[in-house]
Amino acid sequence: MKQFLDHNFLLSTETARKLYHDYASKLPIIDYHCHINPREIAENRKFDNITQVWLGGDHYKWRLMRANGVDEKYITGDAPDKEKFFKWAETLSKSIGNPVYHWSHLELQRYFDYHGILNKDTAEEVWNLCNEKLADSSLQVKNIIKKSNVEVICTTDDPVDTLEWHEKIAADPDFDVKVYPAWRPDKAMNLEKPEYLDYLNKLESVSGIGIHSFKDLKLALQNRMEYFKKRNCKVSDHALDYIMYEPASDEEIETIFTKRLENKELTQKEILQFKTAFMLFVSEEYHKNDWVLQLHYGAKRDNNTPAYRSLGPDTGYDCINNYAPSAQMADFLNALHSKNALPKTIIYSLNPTDNAAIDSVIGCFQDSTAVGKLQHGSAWWFNDHKEGMIRHMTSLANLGFLASFVGMLTDSRSFLSYPRHEYFRRILCDLFGKWVENGEYPQDYNTLSELVSDISYHNAKRYFNF
Repeated sequence: MKQFLDHNFLLSTETARKLYHDYASKLPIIDYHCHINPREIAENRKFDNITQVWLGGDHYKWRLMRANGVDEKYITGDAPDKEKFFKWAETLSKSIGNPVYHWSHLELQRYFDYHGILNKDTAEEVWNLCNEKLADSSLQVKNIIKKSNVEVICTTDDPVDTLEWHEKIAADPDFDVKVYPAWRPDKAMNLEKPEYLDYLNKLESVSGIGIHSFKDLKLALQNRMEYFKKRNCKVSDHALDYIMYEPASDEEIETIFTKRLENKELTQKEILQFKTAFMLFVSEEYHKNDWVLQLHYGAKRDNNTPAYRSLGPDTGYDCINNYAPSAQMADFLNALHSKNALPKTIIYSLNPTDNAAIDSVIGCFQDSTAVGKLQHGSAWWFNDHKEGMIRHMTSLANLGFLASFVGMLTDSRSFLSYPRHEYFRRILCDLFGKWVENGEYPQDYNTLSELVSDISYHNAKRYFNF
């Protein structure tokens, strides 16, 4: 029987062990998509206890605790942090088969040098050990990032954000990790939201451009893109229900936008027409700026209405949406490609049944302007586990070109999430090792080491021009 989470965790063959230990494990991390707070980096936050850094904002853990029948006061409520941690310890010990079990113990090993098992019996020991180490400056935020061998971080930022914290981080001569903003204009696109007009007022204020038409909106967004570009933004990100394509004329879009400014009700078709025009416009701008377009879709959000009213979004009440027409995805990409305006694009679906569709669609638009110009984004959110990663990479290898894959990201709000890259790299090396030792690929370490190193690090560095 293998020991739990040992040196060769998830590495089932000699080939896998050589690929991971000799090549993948040594490489820096490029975290090109996450949700950590740049202010906490700039201020070099010191956490008071393990609950703050582990449970604050982590809806993965919150969902498990709810499934274990834990009262909400111990999850997002006002219970003392120690009591919350103990409830989490009880839940974690029963979370067999869930990736959070692995991630949590990897984090305990890598940051706190704790190689035991967290459960209700060890909770007091782990609480004291972690808090003692967190009290030391070695586990302030900037040192956590450095300890994790992180080279680049891309946060998630609204067009109205000042980016003042990014400027402060860049001005710190003792912190050499690059922390870049990533452009996330969902609020500027989602005109069906009741708070949309209030958002436009904010956008007017920061851009200095009055927004009385869709043309004005585009000018305001161009203004803010230039602001982001000067602060080293290289990446955009969008959260979509699906990649829609419902084209309309310029005149029709202006009419739709005017109706919204006048608070008139819009049809579902009009909403889709506006969003299509919005996405086509910003994507063309990304192409001009050499920004990467990231498209996340397939989530049905905020399903528990009472919980949403009480706690707000991003609190653990989202699920997979199984509606995503790949034909519209292809038509959207084709519309941009036909104008020679298709930027480098990464497509993520929350629904694993979309893997083959994405891989077949992106293959239609690859060209020599970039290696792997169209990317099938890494297994995301509910797919961010061993089986999900294997399904994703196997599909990409079967139907596309896995060698150009830009690899893993954290998509996390926690500064202790970087072992997810280790988790991914171990699974990647094990997948390759099994193919080799099953006679499906030669034991050519020159090529294998290059493939593993590229997918783990080099592809992302080149793709994003970091």
